Amino acid sequence: MTMEDGRRPLRITLTALAMLLLGLVIAGGGGYLAALGGSWYYLVAGIGLLIVAGLLFAQRRIAIGLYGLLLLGTLAWTLYEVRFDWWQMAPRIDLWCILGLWLFLPFVNRHVGRNGLWRDGATGVLGLGLLAGAAMAGYSLTQDYHSIDGEFSDAQMQGGAAGGLAQRSPSEWPAYGGSKQSDRYSSADLITPENAGKLEKAWEFHTGDLPGEGDPHELTNQVTPLKVGNTLFICTPHSVAIALDADTGEERWRFDPSINRDAEYYQHMTCRGLAYHDGTAAAATADVAEQPNQPAARCEKRLFLPTNDGTLMALDVEDGQPCEDFGDAGTVDLKAGLGEGALGVFLPTSPPVVTSKLVIQGGSITDNGSVDSPGGVIRAYDVKTGELVWNFDPGNPDATEPLAPGDTYVRSTPNVWTIPTADEALGLVYLPMGNQTPDQWSIPRNELAERFTATLVALDLATGKVRWEFKTVHHDLWDRDLPSQPTLVDIDGAQGKVPAIIQATKRGDLYVLDRRTGEPIVPVNEMPVPQGTDYGDTTAATQPASDLTYAPQEPLRERDMWGGTPIDQMLCRIQFRKLRYEGDFTPPSQGGSLIYPGNVGVFNWPSVAVDPNRQLLFGAPNYLAFISQMVKRTEVESEERRGGGETGLQPNLGAPYMVRLEPFLSVLGLPCQSPPWGYVTAVDLRTMKKVWMHKNGTSRDSAPLGLPFPVGTPALGGPIVTAGGVAFMSGTLDYYLRAYDLKTGKELWKGRLPAGGQATPMTYVSEKTGRQYVVQMAGGHGSFGTKIGDSVTAWTLPEDK
Repeated sequence: MTMEDGRRPLRITLTALAMLLLGLVIAGGGGYLAALGGSWYYLVAGIGLLIVAGLLFAQRRIAIGLYGLLLLGTLAWTLYEVRFDWWQMAPRIDLWCILGLWLFLPFVNRHVGRNGLWRDGATGVLGLGLLAGAAMAGYSLTQDYHSIDGEFSDAQMQGGAAGGLAQRSPSEWPAYGGSKQSDRYSSADLITPENAGKLEKAWEFHTGDLPGEGDPHELTNQVTPLKVGNTLFICTPHSVAIALDADTGEERWRFDPSINRDAEYYQHMTCRGLAYHDGTAAAATADVAEQPNQPAARCEKRLFLPTNDGTLMALDVEDGQPCEDFGDAGTVDLKAGLGEGALGVFLPTSPPVVTSKLVIQGGSITDNGSVDSPGGVIRAYDVKTGELVWNFDPGNPDATEPLAPGDTYVRSTPNVWTIPTADEALGLVYLPMGNQTPDQWSIPRNELAERFTATLVALDLATGKVRWEFKTVHHDLWDRDLPSQPTLVDIDGAQGKVPAIIQATKRGDLYVLDRRTGEPIVPVNEMPVPQGTDYGDTTAATQPASDLTYAPQEPLRERDMWGGTPIDQMLCRIQFRKLRYEGDFTPPSQGGSLIYPGNVGVFNWPSVAVDPNRQLLFGAPNYLAFISQMVKRTEVESEERRGGGETGLQPNLGAPYMVRLEPFLSVLGLPCQSPPWGYVTAVDLRTMKKVWMHKNGTSRDSAPLGLPFPVGTPALGGPIVTAGGVAFMSGTLDYYLRAYDLKTGKELWKGRLPAGGQATPMTYVSEKTGRQYVVQMAGGHGSFGTKIGDSVTAWTLPEDK
């Protein structure tokens, strides 16, 4: 078929139609974006495509050359905006290069204009554009604008092998955070950077606790096992406690408290872990210690199990049965004193902190449920009898004596939903405080609520009285409660060891404080922040910021918007321009505000891991933006679905405004902000400097066709570090447990998980076999969108190492 035939080949007609439709979409969206004050590129490119489409319909040879110029212009604009950053470059040029390659093919090219013509100036311009695009793409794959490449010195790394300050048994993991320091450190050193790549699966156990048909509650399986003796102890989302043989994974016992699963307002079904108390250690100097052959009394060693329906249970480690001497036949009712509506709203999802005499338990209050919710009281019970010793009521902080029967704690106060940490030598327990619900509607807050919201509070262990407090957010409107368990570490200073506490935050600040007084070791400064709301609330003039921070160093810009193609990227730019955004701490608004970092936070409950001997910190910062929109209750249709989890339209019962919380996503379900979204990183605690930082995680389980692009995904699962110089972590959107070289951050190994690994692993050396195991719960997370499972898996080195 030739031009002389007077007929246009179908392939040219279809190509022109595709160009026409694409041009209309991009020109229309580009015009709207330009009207919003955004980039003019899309309008110009869309008009260019429309002209090319018209010339193709007319079979004018100039269409090929004009498209080549359009491609070259796009490449120049891309370099201006993002340099050679591959993951930002790709969606800007991918579609254009594909269309250009189609036009370059003789199969198409020769039928635009005079028949048989291909090697001409028009094709040359197009070919130049394609070559430039290929060269830019190839070079960008060698560039990394997001990592910090560094390493710890050999001398510092060798400091961890000698034992130093952390002389602990490598065979034990007796607390959620690994030890009383909550540092997620193990003195196990058999797995090293040299042999970690040989790790293989040793055993796998299935708990059987999976969602039932029609189950209305999200499961978030976040348990970290404990290890005492040769037994692992875990709990499941429905508060079932299970003991496993540490060498084989075989079940030893199971205790099901048969909790109430039907409460209407459960936000999650979660159990992050159990707590352990060894009563024989406290009696080491007693007469019984002089009689080693005397049988141990029942429940001398006990586990504490918080249940989703609001109780705290003490179980014998030997058989899992309740300890009759604790509370009421083994149970303390945590709903006592909370008033109406506590079931399903007050949720002790995290394990308590246990000292030689006390078990101290907090609990979450359902986010954005009601302005009239149970109070966030933290209570200390006698570790043996379950008798209430003291209570810290944030609404009445000076009255720490046990609440009288029939009385009620102050309602709607800040809570502690994560795990506290105690220092018995100093006689202090450290509470990472959350928010008074609702999070974004602060009008009902009083002076005490403002005082304790998002505050690290140190209480006297004996009395529950406040000894010191440190504020991390003023007048919080962003759900920036303290989610992470604080870590204790003695830091090398000019005058010797300084007893420090490290508090990781959702904003990304790492507050390093003297744990005796709460005074900053790393400087903290007040910074000005955006002001004003459009729904009658107030804003703080400044916010505290630590000099050691992983908070985003630059605000998001329109050029940071992302997508799979130029079209969804353009739509993300439009959305960005329509939202209120003035940088960090932009207040929520009725039109919708961009909150970055978002609700997940840079750091969340997984906290950070600290090697106390090498004086280094290992963490996994996340970077995801959310949209926060205040919605008048009178404007909401009664039948509109309201979110029962952490996203969607939140009820805020009793408030004139509800809040809609959504991740900032494109029409394709991809984040609107460009990757990376997740990293692993390390800090030298001697200098308080970041040593290395690398992208972490792939798109294997979240991208079409399971393509494992190394984009750096968010992680919701904690890190651990070992004396062997290896760190372990899961939690990414792809289903792996990974091992990292602590010296450089290099990924050494990854083990495939059958479901999401949104939990913190643990490790130990078997007392029987002498082999080091690493254990990970792969149970998934409903809100995070990963596959739900019930698998506990252990890895070890082969027998021959």
